[in-house]
Amino acid sequence: MASAKIQKTIARQQEKISEGQFYEAHQQLRVIASRYVKSESWDAAIDLLYGGALALLKAGQGGSGGDLAIFFVDVLGKAGKGVGVGEKSKLLTILRAFPTREPTKKRFVTDMISWSSRVGEYPLGDPELHHVAGSIFAEECEPYDAERHLALGTKDSPEQLAKCEFEWYSQDEPNTAALYAARAIFPYLLVGNLRSANKAHLIFTSCLNSSNKSVSVQEVSSKSSDMRVYPILPLLNFLGLLLLAIPRGGSDLYKQLARHYAPHVKEVGVWDDALAQIGEMYFGIKIPRQGNPLFDMMGSMMGFGGGSPKPKPKKVDVPPPPAADLD
Repeated sequence: MASAKIQKTIARQQEKISEGQFYEAHQQLRVIASRYVKSESWDAAIDLLYGGALALLKAGQGGSGGDLAIFFVDVLGKAGKGVGVGEKSKLLTILRAFPTREPTKKRFVTDMISWSSRVGEYPLGDPELHHVAGSIFAEECEPYDAERHLALGTKDSPEQLAKCEFEWYSQDEPNTAALYAARAIFPYLLVGNLRSANKAHLIFTSCLNSSNKSVSVQEVSSKSSDMRVYPILPLLNFLGLLLLAIPRGGSDLYKQLARHYAPHVKEVGVWDDALAQIGEMYFGIKIPRQGNPLFDMMGSMMGFGGGSPKPKPKKVDVPPPPAADLD
């Protein structure tokens, strides 16, 4: 909890804010916080910036409030604060206080995630911070930003992402369903999260079944798996079969699947890189890598071999499924 002195300072600036003296309050809060930073009074600076940012944001002053919020994250880093419950609570409270579509919010989120990746246990950023940021961007109809964060979020993120993509899809033609479903499925597969990819697929297709009665669906079941088949949406069937094939891990099965749907995938034109990565990660199908022609030539002349060194791809190990009964 902030000290009495900090609370008094915030209250004084809150009066200015309530009187509409936003610029003056912002400048004074920044100056006082800078003094605390200079003297390495980290807790005082953090409490002041937190209270000041919230006060300005709640008053609808996204620019000045966002500036203090960004300063707040910077001070967390300088103070060597870890990703604790208190720090996350303050960050998420500030994030939720931003006005809709406030430009400084994206910078705040970027800095927040970057800070958590540096000092926390998750190299790509704290999942809870990603989840809340992504959910807010989804609510504000910012699908690209929602995708970026929900793909690295929590176990609750796939539902949010699938519903966001479905909402986006609902404004497009019925036959484009797979394009939007893939945007919820591929990101999870590419970070090795098959469970979330399956959940995203299930949520998206459930939304499709309940809202679009013109799209026919057939339920196909065996002892080991169930699948929804869409006669007029071959690419959506491809995504479902891909998810079923991954636990089996056989390259021949994947190649057969890819050949069968190749004409449809070719029409999309933007899945090739993602599918190549998925083929390597889950089925052990190496991606052909081109060397640097100049480096290759120099290598052959100087006797040290051509081609730029590449890191070996990591194959994702997926638990095998129960024995399939396809009769």
